[in-house]
Amino acid sequence: MAGDDGALLELRGVVAGYDEVEVLRGVSLTVGEGEIVCIIGANGAGKSTLLRTVFGMVPARAGAIRFNGDDIANRPPTEVLKHGVGYVPQGRCNFPAMSVEENLEMGAYLRRDAAVRRDIAASLARFPVLGAKRRELAGTLSGGQQQILEMAISLLLKPRLLMVDEPSLGLDPRMVEIVFETLLAINRDGTTILMVEQNAKKALSVSHRGVVLELGRNRFEGTGQQLLDDPDVRQHYLGG
Repeated sequence: MAGDDGALLELRGVVAGYDEVEVLRGVSLTVGEGEIVCIIGANGAGKSTLLRTVFGMVPARAGAIRFNGDDIANRPPTEVLKHGVGYVPQGRCNFPAMSVEENLEMGAYLRRDAAVRRDIAASLARFPVLGAKRRELAGTLSGGQQQILEMAISLLLKPRLLMVDEPSLGLDPRMVEIVFETLLAINRDGTTILMVEQNAKKALSVSHRGVVLELGRNRFEGTGQQLLDDPDVRQHYLGG
């Protein structure tokens, strides 16, 4: 069950930051079950901080964060994970000196059920690029292949919501397409996605809805197509 208003994830007036620096200044958004929602905006707008605040890595100083109707504000990341929120941070975050299969085993570290081996095998079959390289060191994979590995690691905990920070960062155009196709496939299989993405045009083109942040505040919100068509959004955030 989602919250009373139908939102799986809901932020209301969230304020957060680092030490004396306030980064989020009253951000509100909702993510419905089954949606892909992207957050775009200029550098320093607070996009990554928003994901880190939801995940409990940055304290929320004010406001509400609810997931599936439960208050998760300022919960430790392990508790947020157990509630059903997965998180793929910006940059490479795997274990480069371990094999692809060993990385997947590490991804299931919170699980104690008998189906772990079956689910790892299913993940290797679901993502053929990982199955073909299951015994290779993760650090030898291309950037795009590592991004897919990191999403696969997060999916082993069976999240209802997967948060992904800058999935196309540093990738060549071919791998960008593959990573976004992977995100779409994950969503079709039933996982809700909230992503931060520098490639705003591409992100909006695959998202049900988008949110534009500006200096830690909501600036625009709408369907992906509405934001792509909005002249102000095009001029200031999509390169004209």
